[in-house]
Amino acid sequence: MSDVQETIIPLYEEAVSVTRRKVDQGRFRIDVRVVERDQAIEQTLDRQDVEVERIAVGRVVKTAPEIRQHGDVMIIPIVEEEVVLVTRLVLREEIHIRRKTTQRTELFTVTLRSERAEITRTGVDDVVSEISGDQHD
Repeated sequence: MSDVQETIIPLYEEAVSVTRRKVDQGRFRIDVRVVERDQAIEQTLDRQDVEVERIAVGRVVKTAPEIRQHGDVMIIPIVEEEVVLVTRLVLREEIHIRRKTTQRTELFTVTLRSERAEITRTGVDDVVSEISGDQHD
């Protein structure tokens, strides 16, 4: 027989197994509220008025004058026939129409709405942040 002894040495091997699992690290609650604010608006408005002035002329003309413009005045001739031994046109009057523009400033108040969202995170640390659609604060 032989003097050699046999020794058995076990060998080990490690293996990695990867799995996924969901961990609740907190939740969010979002509250949306509408904020109203009044804002004054100043607006300039135009208004046109007309003045009508009748001016007696009494001048004999051969033909009816046409409507004409003199600066900001529109002149509309009014004629009538007059019987003398001959028929002739007599310019009796003119109507002068003048445009006058006036301006006034009015103050309006309008209500503007914007939404604000308040986000609350619950979990290990409670965190509150506010998101606003209103960028005019």
